Amino acid sequence: MLRFIVRRLFLLVPILLGVSLLVFVWIHLLPGSPAQALLGERATPQSIAQINHQFGLDKPLYVQYWRYLVETVGHLNLGTSIKTFRPVTFEIENRFPATVELALGAMAFALAVGIPLGFFAAKKYGSFFDHSSLIFSLLGISIPIFFLGLILKYIFAVRLGWLPSIGREDVLATRSHPTNFYILDAILNGDPGALWDTIKHLILPSIALGSIPLAIVTRITRAAVLDVQNEDYVRTARAKGLPPFQVDQRHVLRNALLPISTIIGLQTGLLLSGAVLTETVFAWPGVGSWLKDAIFDRDYPVLQGGIMFLAVVFVVVNLIVDISYAVINPRIRLS
Repeated sequence: MLRFIVRRLFLLVPILLGVSLLVFVWIHLLPGSPAQALLGERATPQSIAQINHQFGLDKPLYVQYWRYLVETVGHLNLGTSIKTFRPVTFEIENRFPATVELALGAMAFALAVGIPLGFFAAKKYGSFFDHSSLIFSLLGISIPIFFLGLILKYIFAVRLGWLPSIGREDVLATRSHPTNFYILDAILNGDPGALWDTIKHLILPSIALGSIPLAIVTRITRAAVLDVQNEDYVRTARAKGLPPFQVDQRHVLRNALLPISTIIGLQTGLLLSGAVLTETVFAWPGVGSWLKDAIFDRDYPVLQGGIMFLAVVFVVVNLIVDISYAVINPRIRLS
């Protein structure tokens, strides 16, 4: 197992080099430039040339890329924002916790509803409940996230007034957040009011963002349970007279968790990469909205550093999923 983990970590190096090259080429193919985005209507050829020289954007592309690798990646420094002049690592420290809370909230919603729904749909194969779950999952994948987010805001925030519609906490709140994980900070400070306020702000964006993972988890769980419950070891367990609950828990669901855990890892990695539409609709100050603004501002260091960081997060999440296989199925660990 240790050899497997080390090998996967070494593979991270060529992956990041490839990502850095692709991102570098992509951002330089975008129309416009950081100088034009900064100067706006005041842009003149002289001022644009001055800004390009200041940030080294007048150098050949291969020189810019090599400089980026040596001065930025080589020193584990993700660069400095052209617009705000703040280090990219500072922005990530402030924004990534918001994305983590939103991603975990969305996955918690997807798993809490999707796994039981898929399991019981498989157990009731061919019934009205089974067909309804398929229709439900299809709707979950088909409805655009931004549209669902607007509907949720209109119903639960505007019409009913039950939940807030934007932000991570009340706009008048003056609480301190040493870790930038608002739920964790509320627990550490022993403040139930802050905890409930944070959870209320998290509910609607989590439901909107978790709709697609919910639909995928439901369908994968249903398919996995249908495949496992007809295996010989399941029929043997039933023939031994084991209670149905034990058969489902120890033999069916546990073996069905392997494909489910793969989907969970992939979806979690995608959610941690920033939910642009959800964060924009709910004014959530996370990584997705930050990178979206950087695209419009042509903030090259933010795009390069932010996407490199998210690539590392995605690879690490999938490594954790691969390790979890050995926990779920001991045969994989022994092999």
